[in-house]
Amino acid sequence: MRRRTVAAAILTVACGLLSPVAISPPAANAAQVVRVDELNSTRSALFIDSPAMGRVIQVQVLHPAGGGSRGSYYLLDGLDPGATQSTWTQATDAEPFFRGKNVNVVLPMGGQASYYTDWISDDPRFGRYRWETFLTQELPPIVDDYFSGNGVNAIGGLSMGGNAAFTLAVRHPEMYTAVAGYSACPDTTIAQGATMFSIANRGGNPLNMWGPPGDPAWAEHNPALLAERLRGKTIFLSTGTGIPGPHELEIKPQLPENLFFGGPIEVGVNACVSAFASRLAQLNIPARVDYSPVGTHSWSYWQDTLHASWPTIGGALGA
Repeated sequence: MRRRTVAAAILTVACGLLSPVAISPPAANAAQVVRVDELNSTRSALFIDSPAMGRVIQVQVLHPAGGGSRGSYYLLDGLDPGATQSTWTQATDAEPFFRGKNVNVVLPMGGQASYYTDWISDDPRFGRYRWETFLTQELPPIVDDYFSGNGVNAIGGLSMGGNAAFTLAVRHPEMYTAVAGYSACPDTTIAQGATMFSIANRGGNPLNMWGPPGDPAWAEHNPALLAERLRGKTIFLSTGTGIPGPHELEIKPQLPENLFFGGPIEVGVNACVSAFASRLAQLNIPARVDYSPVGTHSWSYWQDTLHASWPTIGGALGA
């Protein structure tokens, strides 16, 4: 590797307590790598000083031990990302699964309730969120430079990260050859109430993201309205039904949460995925949609669907 610098009413009341704070555009200078930690022969951590975000962002990359050109899979986290590593590597077998595969798996750290987008205003709880700029402009040249990326990219994520993956794919269609969503709802109209509630529930002001309901920014970030931009891309979506399945037979601390919260959430996701799949079908845009007859909104199922998606996503990357 080369080292180079490179709930609508509740929401209305909650949102009304805070008002957006305008911010100026980020500096135009390029992001800088300030440190690289080689965690092992196939996993590295980059610490990147991001002008857009105004702070250092850690990004971990799973990569082959040897050289050679390869594509990159940007894999986004859920609503509550891990602090020191992606929950993908913390809660699933992603690291051993990708070991030996000819691909860079790019795992950004942080971004709680961010939806990996550029917020229109700084937030008192979260600070400056300019994730779209970071992920689409600042980070890719660094990944390609340090990890032999060939410029062929895919993007995916679970839940919040899957919503964001589709949003980024329609807003930057030239960047991604494939997009995946694991238990994700890629329709900001259907998901608007849940999105705003999830931000408020984490202490943020939802108005600081894309403004109030009805603001044009919501439509400008809606993959369902912009679905034509997905034409020609490889698309993978998966959803359960909320009905307990085999992983609910496992004894684990998260079991009550998976049953009482993950079940109902997945019911809503299932309806949204079905609607989005219908939208793609109306446009004659092919997509692989995996409907499981069971499954809650939980990590054990996302590990399963990550594996199931790889022939589709990996094929698009030539990995």
